[in-house]
Amino acid sequence: MTASREIISGVRTFVSDVTEGFLEITHNSFALIGLAVAFVVIALTARPDLRQVGEEQLMGWLQARQTQMVGMPIEPEASERATAANPKDLPKEQAAVAFWLSKKYRVAPEPLSALVAEAYEIGTRAKIDPTLILAIMAVESSFNPFAQSAVGAQGLMQVMTRVHTDKYENFGGHFAAFDPVSNLRVGVKVLQECIARAGSLEGGLRYYVGAANLADDGGYAAKVMAEHFRLRQVAGGRAMPTTPPPTLSTQAPAQIIPVTAPPANPPVAADKVALLSGL
Repeated sequence: MTASREIISGVRTFVSDVTEGFLEITHNSFALIGLAVAFVVIALTARPDLRQVGEEQLMGWLQARQTQMVGMPIEPEASERATAANPKDLPKEQAAVAFWLSKKYRVAPEPLSALVAEAYEIGTRAKIDPTLILAIMAVESSFNPFAQSAVGAQGLMQVMTRVHTDKYENFGGHFAAFDPVSNLRVGVKVLQECIARAGSLEGGLRYYVGAANLADDGGYAAKVMAEHFRLRQVAGGRAMPTTPPPTLSTQAPAQIIPVTAPPANPPVAADKVALLSGL
């Protein structure tokens, strides 16, 4: 009987010791964790650069996990890169122009709205009718920001990038030729210089297309002015029919490059470079 009591007492003592030891270890562990957290907080507060690195690493890990789950890269800021705007946010005149161009050239109204707004803003600064700027884009590229002609004219305004590389320096380099807004701004600058050099709008258009020293511009100025007239009517609130868009201009004289077919040979590029490189 006494032996049983001693055994029970010993077991109780053992259990009590184990429990106390476990609580002591746990208490010390929590204390260590608390100290570690406090140390990390103090370190991050004193070193913002470490906090930034930690946040970037954590964000990278979270994005990598999300990419694995979704099956494709996730970019929440991607919409900020898009050249687009809500046409309903535009003034009535600009919205009418954007919707008409969208229907005629089969381009989404949202990117067109951003281009229309930019054309109106830069046109005011450059003292050039914004509907003329839009007419040039229509004739030159049909609002294809990635268009390229046989002689190297690129983007919405079909600017000769290799001739006007210096104008793209403020936009990060010549690849900006394919950024719609950058191409528009550079194209307007080139157009402004062409008009100043020629002394008239029609003459400026001949310089712009590279036909200033030729007897005929192949009807380029007439096409631009006709589209300009239609856009002015639309901007004024008048209904205008939408007809098939004009053939993409190649920024070269039409007697060498017919409207209905691409050029067989692009020797006119030298003429165009010579004409615009002096601007």
